[in-house]
Amino acid sequence: MAPVQPKNASSGSPRRGRVYLIASAVAIVVVLGVGFAAQSGTAEQGSTAGGTSEQGSDEPTIDMSRRIDGDPTAFGNRNAPVVLVEYSDYRCPFCGVYARDTLPVLIDEYVKSGKVRIEWRDFTVFGQQSIDAAVAGRAAGNQGLFWEFNAAVYKDAPERAHIDLPRERLLQIGRDIGVPDMARYEGDLSSPALLKLVTADTAEAQAIGATGTPLFLVNSTPISGAQPVDAFRQAVDRELAKAAK
Repeated sequence: MAPVQPKNASSGSPRRGRVYLIASAVAIVVVLGVGFAAQSGTAEQGSTAGGTSEQGSDEPTIDMSRRIDGDPTAFGNRNAPVVLVEYSDYRCPFCGVYARDTLPVLIDEYVKSGKVRIEWRDFTVFGQQSIDAAVAGRAAGNQGLFWEFNAAVYKDAPERAHIDLPRERLLQIGRDIGVPDMARYEGDLSSPALLKLVTADTAEAQAIGATGTPLFLVNSTPISGAQPVDAFRQAVDRELAKAAK
């Protein structure tokens, strides 16, 4: 079950992440052989050896974490030594695979103990329905139900095709997850402020060289595609070891 977010969370908090040498970040992703294709709708699982790459201590790094208190699109200890940033699209089939198969394991093994924080980023690559769904997720987040919305979308999503998410379906998801104020939720589906947040997330993903979904940053270690859970364990454990030094 997806964790419940604080009811007083605000999705309009200012971004506090920092980017160090964006050109270097792009190079890192290219070297990894990013295993996804935004326009084809596929993400190659296991396309790299383990899906991770450790940067040397003297190499430029990126820090895309925000660590905003009360952020409805994040959960876990705000001061966790490791932040896993996820760039995903609600219509991406492999994002669904990660949400169903990998995320619950990471929550049980790392998030509950305070070692890892999860931060979501909207990276809308599959058209207007992707954008509308991302705004709807933010609308649910305004009422403390972002992760419930997230889980509901991915629960029955196909593994090899794009889920259809018209406005009527987004409204039904809101009802299914128990949004308390459906009138507010429906109004927020057309919110320019929420759309701006979604657009900003997508621009951030593009700025670091991402071209498709899903893409993850475990601190500064990138993972591309819906890799096996062990790839995430290896990256997290490596970052935890660094943090402990």
